[in-house]
Amino acid sequence: IYDIVSDKVKPSFDFFQKLENSEYSELFNFRWIIGGKGEMLKQDTIITPLNINRKTKDGIIENQEVPYYDFSAAAGLQELFDSGTPHKVLQTIKIPNLPKCDGAINVTGDSMYPLLKSGDIILYKQITVDDIFFGEMYLLSILTKGHEEYVTVKYVQKSDLGKEYVKLVSQNQHHQPKDFKVDEISAIAIVKASVRFNTMF
Repeated sequence: IYDIVSDKVKPSFDFFQKLENSEYSELFNFRWIIGGKGEMLKQDTIITPLNINRKTKDGIIENQEVPYYDFSAAAGLQELFDSGTPHKVLQTIKIPNLPKCDGAINVTGDSMYPLLKSGDIILYKQITVDDIFFGEMYLLSILTKGHEEYVTVKYVQKSDLGKEYVKLVSQNQHHQPKDFKVDEISAIAIVKASVRFNTMF
């Protein structure tokens, strides 16, 4: 949008199509966006401020020790998040000026490659589904219809299927986005940082 306003580029058909299909289409009059005709906001539109307590606005902590868990020893993400259950802490991770984190585990799989690769460590902050900030990266657990737990790291976006669903999107272009019901999410945490080892030894 900055490039369009500063006349560096001209808006394309794809740009307007994405804009019309975006979350903003519920708020703004599309005719006003294209030609400046009519009112900017659709009738009965109420704009509410973002939750100022959302987890993406955590202040940084100068020094903290984040527990690094052996996720393979846990019965699942929901159990790992259960504060009443003791968990095996392999070590603690100390990174200065990091937002508040509740724990760290290793990533498996390649759905977020090249941003994350299997073996990387992610540091997370637990949230509830009501605190999802769309577009951020999350560690989450989905309970499938067969009552099996599917643990993954994905971007969480709004779903075209309605508010009862979310769309999980991978960084790896070979993985297709998938929609899940919100009530199938049994545990969720926002990814605050990652650690990667680049040496062979």
